[in-house]
Amino acid sequence: MTIILGSQSPRRKEILSYFALPFHQVSPPYDEEAVPFTGDPIAYVKTLSKGKADSLLPAFPDQIIITADTIVYKEGVIYGKPRHDEEAFEFLKALAGQWHSVFTGVTVRQGHREFQDVAETGVLFNPLNEKEIHIYYKSLPYSDKAGGYMIQQAGGLIVQRIEGCYYNVMGLPINSLRLLLLNLGIDLWDYLKAIG
Repeated sequence: MTIILGSQSPRRKEILSYFALPFHQVSPPYDEEAVPFTGDPIAYVKTLSKGKADSLLPAFPDQIIITADTIVYKEGVIYGKPRHDEEAFEFLKALAGQWHSVFTGVTVRQGHREFQDVAETGVLFNPLNEKEIHIYYKSLPYSDKAGGYMIQQAGGLIVQRIEGCYYNVMGLPINSLRLLLLNLGIDLWDYLKAIG
């Protein structure tokens, strides 16, 4: 059994690698930009993760496909992957000292069987001044991350508190993934790797 991880995200690869499940990373032939945001973050991430899984089905009709889409959301606004330095700066300036939500839609598909879940994590940022924001972006990669930030490693310096799944903020909520894979007879507990 080989799983298809429909994502080029290093974070999703890292999370799935916690388990002894063989998988290949494949980039879905799916145009996310063509999907408009109509105000519902849950429906939006479900649509995107499903679209990614569906786009991979013709190439992998019998394999288990896992796809996900993560967004940062605050008061009706989506903060996606910053297109340039100025936008990244504006993102952190808007989110500093405030709560926001991270939503990840996860789709698990095998043939005609498809299962979905959405995880939400609340994240409270520390207050940040302009100098700190500039230091953050000079030190850490941000261009491929929703909201223009990372919670792992030193990226957590901007995070005061979270409510919900940490791995959701990284891009692949482990509990959602476990529940979805159970539908296909796979329990992540059976594949947990020993550390050390």
